[in-house]
Amino acid sequence: MNDMTEPAFSFDEMSEALIPSIIAKYPEGRQASAVMPLLDLAQRQMARQTGHAWVPRTAMDVIAARLSMPPMRVYEVATFYTMFHTKPVGKFHLQVCTTTPCWLRGSDEVMSACRKAAEADGETFSIEEVECLGCCVNAPVVQVNDDVYEDLDGPRTEALLERLRAGDVPPAGSTIGRQASAPEGGPTTLFGVGGTKPVSGAE
Repeated sequence: MNDMTEPAFSFDEMSEALIPSIIAKYPEGRQASAVMPLLDLAQRQMARQTGHAWVPRTAMDVIAARLSMPPMRVYEVATFYTMFHTKPVGKFHLQVCTTTPCWLRGSDEVMSACRKAAEADGETFSIEEVECLGCCVNAPVVQVNDDVYEDLDGPRTEALLERLRAGDVPPAGSTIGRQASAPEGGPTTLFGVGGTKPVSGAE
């Protein structure tokens, strides 16, 4: 994604409807604690309005004024956490985990497929290498916006990206039909409830 000119920003009607309940979660005098949810709200609004999820500095200034805090403190939060994007990202932001479990299971191929897609179509895809996404048992994985896709390899990643490019967003989770973190091929133990089927190895 190329950078965009900083746009004027104000919270829209949908966001404004959520702000009072967000701020009310924090004690009197501690409203500045709402900075992270308001940054997230601004980023999601930008995604709705422009197709690119990011938080321009003009939005940070609006949040600072709303929470009666110095703008610099909002800038510090927005630039510290990688969940906030201070430049426009693609319609589908690909966060590729390359920590050891994913790397051992083939994240290099996944990264290659994602990088190729982002280089070919930066409006649709942007890419970021990240640390553990917490799905090690189903590695390798990629987070696409808010959803995590598991059990990937090169071809499955390419197929996923093609579906996204076509506007067909598949359900999050395992791309091989794995049930949660069960073994590939399905559960092997504890099939039933109340002993209707024996635990593996039992008589």
